[in-house]
Amino acid sequence: MTSGGQRTLIFLGDVMLGRLVNLALKRLPPAYAWGDTLPLLQRADARFINLECAITDWGEPEPGKVFCFRTDAKNVEVLRVAHIDAVSLANNHVLDYGEPGLRETLRNLDASGIRHAGAGLTALEAQQPAWLAIDGLRIAFLAATDNQPDWEATADRPGVFYIPIDPADERFQRLVTLVRAAKRAADLVVVSLHWGPNWGYQPLPEHPTAARLLIESGADIIFGHSAHIFRGVEVYRGRPILYSCGDFVDDYAVDQVERNDESFIFQVHLTGRKLARLSLIPTIINEFQARLAEGTRRDSICEKMSSLCRKLGTEVRRAASGLEIELR
Repeated sequence: MTSGGQRTLIFLGDVMLGRLVNLALKRLPPAYAWGDTLPLLQRADARFINLECAITDWGEPEPGKVFCFRTDAKNVEVLRVAHIDAVSLANNHVLDYGEPGLRETLRNLDASGIRHAGAGLTALEAQQPAWLAIDGLRIAFLAATDNQPDWEATADRPGVFYIPIDPADERFQRLVTLVRAAKRAADLVVVSLHWGPNWGYQPLPEHPTAARLLIESGADIIFGHSAHIFRGVEVYRGRPILYSCGDFVDDYAVDQVERNDESFIFQVHLTGRKLARLSLIPTIINEFQARLAEGTRRDSICEKMSSLCRKLGTEVRRAASGLEIELR
């Protein structure tokens, strides 16, 4: 925390350390994946990501699933070197290597002091928030997904916190109840949602309604991902809805139109316990690592995001590092 009670929280989209990234990390140091973004990540007060793979040396790939992602257990150090505080496990890849892979992922994160939410050995575990204390600021981090309904955790089966994005559904209302309960004990409530299909720059019609309801129920930041590309940011009641934070580290083929290799570091600034502004720092993926975007590439990424935000009624201004959005 800086002087005057200033805090910064960083949100990153999908971090996938499997396949070719995993292969690269066998010969490169853990810091490699973060490229020149690492100093910025390390300076923040807290960092949140969607972990789009299992961290395990165990298990077999799920039969019939086209893409199964895992990274070697030792690569939990990749998260540690960037000081990642909490990860969302509510996604469509955490169980790619079955229950053994999930169990080891949980053990590896716990042993490294990295908090997690959205998956567990029971429904109760999967639904519970991760808790962080940052210089007296108490943060609750909840995570859910509408992907992979067959992976839904139950009372006696490991899995993810699965919810349809439908406020009329009792499973979505369970998330609403958890948000309200968390707000009674937390200064700040973050809700991570791995929602919707891949691709498309506009939020699905049901996403704004769901996000606004969660904010009305006590959420302070909606941290969305799953689309593989970034989407515009909406500010509702002074709170940011990050509909999709895109991809931050991976080895995916690049769509030349929708550019899944472009995104942002989403940096929320607080003054005391109050949300103040959101900084968006453009990034690219190159050779399996995150890099700060530069020159005309940075400009084009900013222009695209500015246009998407304006369509959602959000005022955006250019800044030296990228874009700024006031939270009011």
